[in-house]
Amino acid sequence: MGRLIHATCVSLSGHGLLIQGKSGSGKSNLALQLIALGCDLVADDQTLIEIQNEQLSASAPAPIKGQIEARGVGILACQTVDRTAVKAIVDLDQTEDDRLPPLRMTQLDGCDLALFHKSVHCHFPSALFLYLSGERVT
Repeated sequence: MGRLIHATCVSLSGHGLLIQGKSGSGKSNLALQLIALGCDLVADDQTLIEIQNEQLSASAPAPIKGQIEARGVGILACQTVDRTAVKAIVDLDQTEDDRLPPLRMTQLDGCDLALFHKSVHCHFPSALFLYLSGERVT
């Protein structure tokens, strides 16, 4: 059984992205932008995480599965995947100041994950989408 964390999670081809931040920081907003680009929703606002085969895995609690909050619109039904292997975390409580930031890593439940800070640039969701579909060169 996993543990519940305050995060939203999306997935692209089995590569998951946890989006963390305080309430109102834009977790669902970023997830909606990534879903519009082609990601699938895993969980919105509350995510179950657990270690499976030495990898961090994320899924949705049953009561909120397939739902995402869209401020100004309401709660929307959304295509989901049941589970994803987490590849990276976005921390929306920290803002990226570097034009070309260093590759940051963090650990969550003993698993090493890439760490990104919030970017104010409009290409941020697209850049994260490309990251999930491939690798960062430098």
